[in-house]
Amino acid sequence: MEYNKLPDLKILATLKAVVELGGVDEASQAMNVGQPAVTKRLRTLDNCYGVPLMQREGRRLELTSAGEKVYQFARLMIDHQILLMDNLDELRGGQTTLKLEVTFAIGEHVLPEQLLEFAECWPQYRIVSRMGYTRRIQTRLATGLVDMALLEQAPKHPDILIQKWVDDELILVCGRNHPIRGTRTLSLSELKNFDYILREKKSSMRSGLDKALQRLNIDKLPIVMEVGSTHAIVDILGRGRYVSFLPRFAVQEALDNGELHQIKVNELKIERTLWIARSRANINNPVADAFVEMLLEKQL
Repeated sequence: MEYNKLPDLKILATLKAVVELGGVDEASQAMNVGQPAVTKRLRTLDNCYGVPLMQREGRRLELTSAGEKVYQFARLMIDHQILLMDNLDELRGGQTTLKLEVTFAIGEHVLPEQLLEFAECWPQYRIVSRMGYTRRIQTRLATGLVDMALLEQAPKHPDILIQKWVDDELILVCGRNHPIRGTRTLSLSELKNFDYILREKKSSMRSGLDKALQRLNIDKLPIVMEVGSTHAIVDILGRGRYVSFLPRFAVQEALDNGELHQIKVNELKIERTLWIARSRANINNPVADAFVEMLLEKQL
């Protein structure tokens, strides 16, 4: 490898700034350097990779195909640099922070209570959490940008360690005013007689539902809406004429207070497991150890 041709982080950060801030002038102001310096760094980057990375479209600079690849690499490198600085700060002062990511359903319905309890039990530790889709969370785990994740699907990656958290299932539910309320059991063939509001296709929940229905040769349900929030679906079910498949952990409270009602379906039981996943890159994290211990002791 010719190390003298590798771009430094400052040059990669300049490309990132130009793309995300909208131009050379904006990047120069944000980085506190002159416009000629920004332009020179972009030319240096072109020379490093031997291809033009940006081209002018009207009054704007746009990424070329090669530039798009280098930009994505620049984003990753800057993210890792920020992570490294955070990790070094923690080594100097003792590791006290956990970077946690969870799926949207877990983040909406489970995480708040877990964070509150953890803060009470371990006030010396801090958890920085965010929600996302499973695929993106897995990528961030595998690259070490995240310490730990709570997921609805088990990732398969050599740099991710997983352990079972709790069992769950997807159940068919309706609101208290739906005509089907009180029905004891449906047959599989009757599933197509109702209007559905479901999570979007990118969600773990929807992926698991679609696979379960396909195994039973149920190709398509009458889907009226796709919504990216389980909370929103519960609210809509309470007001309208729709039904939905949702995780039991997300709707148990609504079932208990009568806001929602479960409808059982013959020959249909969609069992799942919720998972704790940890990055091998950050496996020695006392905050993660404490949080996992709490999660395993407490049932949902």
